[in-house]
Amino acid sequence: MSAHVPPPAATSGPSGAPSGPPSLPALRERLAACGIGPSAQRLAIAEVVLATDRHPCAEAVLAAVSARLPSISRATVYASLALFVERGLLRELALEEGRVVYDPKLEPHHHFIDDATGAIVDVPWDALAVRGVPALPGVDVREYQVVLRGSLRAGDRRSSPPTPHPQA
Repeated sequence: MSAHVPPPAATSGPSGAPSGPPSLPALRERLAACGIGPSAQRLAIAEVVLATDRHPCAEAVLAAVSARLPSISRATVYASLALFVERGLLRELALEEGRVVYDPKLEPHHHFIDDATGAIVDVPWDALAVRGVPALPGVDVREYQVVLRGSLRAGDRRSSPPTPHPQA
């Protein structure tokens, strides 16, 4: 489905990271603009996944939402995440085999995964040069991204990526 995706509800600071949590009215409006009924459960899920720079898995979303809404079901969280992806509010990423995470950052970017902690760090699109994608024979590429894996270096100030966040 190709829906109009409203801009993120949170304001952005100079780095593009959310500078504060979105208000409930802003989240309600954003969901409604995508044709999603803003139930209490969906709003609670949206608060967790739409205003973060983390890449949570569904179980982490369930744990965070359950702390506020103990009666929420696993099925509701999974169905809401799928709906948010379908309507263009989130991207579903399989960055590692058997591990699906959700990314609220919709603009093109790459990812770095720290081997020691599993932390996922957004890498700006322009930080890497990928050539030849349009010229690949026999394929029509819809999208692509680079997933880098390695170790975060403490104190490396050359071209430091955004601060990593453990994927709780």
